[in-house]
Amino acid sequence: MSSTTLDTPPRNLVTATGGFAGTRRNQFPKTRPPGYFSPDADPAAVKAFFEANGYLVLENAFSPAEVEALKRETTLICRGDRGALPDHPRADAAEPDDSVLQRFLCIHFPHKISEIMTRAIHNEPSVKALTTVIGPNVKCMQSMLFIKSSGKPGQAWHQDEDYIPTRDRSLTGAWIAIDRATTDNGCLWVLPGSHRPGVLWEQKWHGDRRFDCAEESFGFPYRDDEAFPVEVEAGSVVFFNGYLLHRSLPNRAPEGTYRRSLVNHYMSCESRLPWSLPKEGQHMASADHRDIIIVAGQDPYAHRGYEEIHKPSVRPSGQGGCDKWGGKGKQYKD
Repeated sequence: MSSTTLDTPPRNLVTATGGFAGTRRNQFPKTRPPGYFSPDADPAAVKAFFEANGYLVLENAFSPAEVEALKRETTLICRGDRGALPDHPRADAAEPDDSVLQRFLCIHFPHKISEIMTRAIHNEPSVKALTTVIGPNVKCMQSMLFIKSSGKPGQAWHQDEDYIPTRDRSLTGAWIAIDRATTDNGCLWVLPGSHRPGVLWEQKWHGDRRFDCAEESFGFPYRDDEAFPVEVEAGSVVFFNGYLLHRSLPNRAPEGTYRRSLVNHYMSCESRLPWSLPKEGQHMASADHRDIIIVAGQDPYAHRGYEEIHKPSVRPSGQGGCDKWGGKGKQYKD
């Protein structure tokens, strides 16, 4: 929720930085906005736009065959064919896929039970972009699979660094479009440049049925009507800095429509990851979460070893309450 007023016209927050954006093949969106790049783009142009705006789009990062594999795998995960999901028994073989998919908004850590989801973490064009905007040494710590069928809510304004703290502000989300993402079915909206102040804005409960159980950032000096919709074709990846304010709105497309996406989070290997309370006798400054995957370069903390900590979990949509995502105090206004 913005702290600004509507006394003045909305600003265009996007900073065009120029450079060769690559050879475009996509027909959607019809006009290529600033910040949309192809895998053959000039890395300097990619880096300049990301640093100025806090996000970028990499079109055609995944082939049509890879996108179809992600769709099939999403259905198998939701059916329970890749392993048990908390509070969601395996679907009966006779139940239609649509009926199963509509039970889910988001599944956290799908790569823990899926080789195809793990493979997506290592997608070559994505890793190239990540080493351009983060640096040569990159690790991944999280995956989230959004299904978001018709009628499902979005997520209010937030910054990912609120949930995954890094020590060097290198956190970068990679939002893989499994379906074409539009303003109708709930694409991402970003506030370009909102990462630059380096401020993590306070959060509070919104009580708004448009959004799921996650809280909303507020008090920032940007307006909702200054946000930019990031509409993308399936196979595109939206990268965004951990301090960038972003949100999504509900899927308002006709029944049976999905806005599936796989979101992986990365950061520099040089930064420790204080994602949980320190172990006994350890200071917070040396805390370093080790359930990670190295995707590029070297890990200077490899001598600490690696752990298997996380298991898949199901994120509540708010339709059945938010008791499992922050407590009973989160009540919707209606």
